[in-house]
Parts: sequence; structure tokens; C-alpha cells
Amino acid sequence: MAQRWSGPQQPGSWAEGPDPVQGAAGSELESSTTVWAVFGDLMAGLLGAFVLMLVCLMAVQLELVTDLEAEVRKRQVEEQRRVALEKALAAPLASGRVTLSNGRIGISGSVLFALNSDQLQPEGRQLLKSLAGPLAAYLGTSGELLMVSGFTDDQPVSERNRQFQDNWELSAQRALTVTRALIEAGLPSSSVFSAAFGPEQPVASNADAAGRARNRRVEIAPVPRAAGGGAGSPPR
Repeated sequence: MAQRWSGPQQPGSWAEGPDPVQGAAGSELESSTTVWAVFGDLMAGLLGAFVLMLVCLMAVQLELVTDLEAEVRKRQVEEQRRVALEKALAAPLASGRVTLSNGRIGISGSVLFALNSDQLQPEGRQLLKSLAGPLAAYLGTSGELLMVSGFTDDQPVSERNRQFQDNWELSAQRALTVTRALIEAGLPSSSVFSAAFGPEQPVASNADAAGRARNRRVEIAPVPRAAGGGAGSPPR
């Protein structure tokens, strides 16, 4: 069928279709915008993670510094107490009748007691009298307690000595004897208590007489008071 000619078209009257160049540019712009948005989100996430890690590291470092400062203060206090105890016991230490190691005062069992006995010898009683005053003065400033500990060697109690069932009982009675002697010499009874260790925690080998003699001993150790006012645990 023949088409009808409608005459010449006026300029600008042709219908305009989509411009392919502008469409491509728009697509590229949208794609670029999407990429930058994703990149921005990624960078924001990384920045947040970095800040979180930095905060965590600073918190850990602060905790380490706090712990270190607390440990330094603790060691300073311990050193001050050790020096104070050494000054208080200057005379007995100089005589060589007692020892001081890690805050524990050691007294040889032979100075205090005869073998397999819990009765103080005259020399031992005099020594405890000389310790009571300095120890009371030390406790008055430190606020600590004194734990009197009895120790023996690993040899069984003599069968002829029916007074004690074993070394545990012997060490307990010796610790009690020393505790009572210190109280009689002026140490407040509320500041001292006794403990027994029997043959445990030797300081020398029990294979020879010299080692066994060192293990038969009494130790006096300052210990902190518990929160409720009771006795604490000795530093071992």
C-alpha cells in the first residue's frame, strides 16, 4: 500500500531518541559513584578497626603499667620491712645466734632445746627474752603478726621418749614453748601464733648429722594480718 507524503518536515520536528554517548557517561558516573561509596565504607571500617585496636592496646599497656607500679610498691614495702626487722634484730644477728633470711628469723634447735625435748634450755630462754623487745617494737610499727614455726629432722622420735607420738607433735610442742616464752617476755599474745611442720620443708639434707642439726630449728616469721584481723599465710 502506498505511503502518503505529508510534505516537508519543519526543522527540529524530528523525534529525538536516547543519546548513546550520554547514556554511557551516566552509567560510568553511577558505577564510579558506587565504587567510591564502597571504598568509603571500607575505609571507614578499617579506620574503626584501627581505632578499636589502638584503644585495646592502650588499655593493655595501662594495665601493665598499673601492675608494674603495684609490684614496685610491694617490693619497696617488703624491703622497708626487711630493713626495719634487721635494725630491730641488730644485736641478736651480730651475736650469730639467729639468722634472718627472706624475712624469717631462724634459731637453731640445739640453742633452744636438747635432742627430743620441748623444754627450753637456759641459753634459749635468754635468747628469746632478748628477741621479745625488738620484735614487739617491730610489730608496733608494721601491724603484722608473728608466726612461730617448729621443724624437725626426718629421724623418728626415740622410742624411749614416750612424750611425743611423732615429729609432728614434737615440732608443735616446741613451737608452742617458744610462743609462750615470747609472750612471757612481753610480746602481746594477740600478735603471735604457732605452727608445726614436722620433718617437712628441710633446709639441708638429712643424710648427715650436720644437715639434720640444721633442720631441727624454730623459725619466727612476720606475716600480714588477714582482712578480718586474723593471721595470714607465711611467705614460703
